[in-house]
Amino acid sequence: MSSDNTAHPPAGLLPKPVLQKETTAGNYFVSNYPPFSAWKTDGIPLFEAALQRPPTPDTPLGIYLHIPFCRKRCHFCYFRVYTDKDASAIRSYIDAALREMELYSGLPFIGGRKPSFVYFGGGTPSYLSVDQLKHLTSGMQRMLPWDEVEEVTFEAEPGTLTDHKLKAIREMGVTRLSLGVENFDDHVLEINGRAHHSKEIGRAYAYAREIGFPQINIDLIAGMVEETEDNWRECVRRTAELSPDSVTIYQMEVPYNTTIYKQMRADGKLNAPVADWDTKRRWVDYAFNELEKHGYTVASAYTAVRNKEKTRFVYRDRLWAGADLLALGVASFGHIGGVHYQNQHDFDPYIAAMQAGQRPVYRALAPTNDEKLIREFILQLKLGQTRLSYYQQKFGVNPLQRFAEPLQTLQQWGMARVDGDYVRINREGLLQVDRLLQEFFLPEHRNTRYA
Repeated sequence: MSSDNTAHPPAGLLPKPVLQKETTAGNYFVSNYPPFSAWKTDGIPLFEAALQRPPTPDTPLGIYLHIPFCRKRCHFCYFRVYTDKDASAIRSYIDAALREMELYSGLPFIGGRKPSFVYFGGGTPSYLSVDQLKHLTSGMQRMLPWDEVEEVTFEAEPGTLTDHKLKAIREMGVTRLSLGVENFDDHVLEINGRAHHSKEIGRAYAYAREIGFPQINIDLIAGMVEETEDNWRECVRRTAELSPDSVTIYQMEVPYNTTIYKQMRADGKLNAPVADWDTKRRWVDYAFNELEKHGYTVASAYTAVRNKEKTRFVYRDRLWAGADLLALGVASFGHIGGVHYQNQHDFDPYIAAMQAGQRPVYRALAPTNDEKLIREFILQLKLGQTRLSYYQQKFGVNPLQRFAEPLQTLQQWGMARVDGDYVRINREGLLQVDRLLQEFFLPEHRNTRYA
């Protein structure tokens, strides 16, 4: 792109916005666009139409499968999970997910494609037994073979991982094992409702490393209930000591359907009993700085990687660039032929739909071309930089013109700059990127829950 398009922050920066300090109830994390609240049942026919169209050339296909079972429900969890299902119910769910995949596998939108990435999320995928996992994955691969897959990601809770199960997960073809560590202190884990204990982390990690997973990721959460400065620093120290291939750090939120929120409401409290936003941002910044001292590179607003040349997040990068995602299982979110969709959001309606041989879609949305542009632009800003010519080539729109106002705002706040063909977000901006992305939303999609 011509250097004439390069813009620089004005000499006199505007005062930064006054950000909400205390953590209150609500979701702040931006995971898609338009927001889920805009997805409606009347969009389902558009999704059905998308299934009958061949794929856009060079569009990758991925699979997401939601495994909604857990040993315990974390007090901060807002995902669709169940702690009361027996082996029979779990088997019926696995069989339903396989039937769902079968309903899709022969449709025109597949277009002869094989999955380039597969993601097992939850809930707790590692809650399943070895026999259940083998039944599930062998059935999936019979319908859509994984021989061209670039990445298979598997979320795991350390306390559910035996050596036998870890070996089976590796033999399934999993390339990235993501350990939901969250914290290394037993008291913090227990008071936040986590099922595992610290000793299980080290044992699971050591064996996973021994049997050769190509990438091991550790998840941490900054700002959990009763987390302290000293505790956070110790978590960062122990993470660096383990030296995982990547570290993902989330800032604690308290969505409305969590145990913590229900207790807040019962007590008549507006502020959550977790660290405030200033503290959480400072703790993530500390973690990133410490990890950089150990040779890590900050690769997004949430991730640090040990080897930037070898460590990839195919699921994230493909999805943020408009890949098709065949989403299976209860409450899962997918994206086919430019149309967003979500499945039935409770267990019984999902199972009933599958037993009736019907696709279990609950709501959908066909975004406009402008909304597709916004979606890719804001999600890729989370990487800390995004290339302007990419959007010009793909959407036929100059992002500097389309997003002139929000880009100017971010520059005037001193959190972003336009540098030749790139928009770059600095560290201060990355630490609050989900709040900044709201500046790019269409007016009807904005709200006041800024983090």
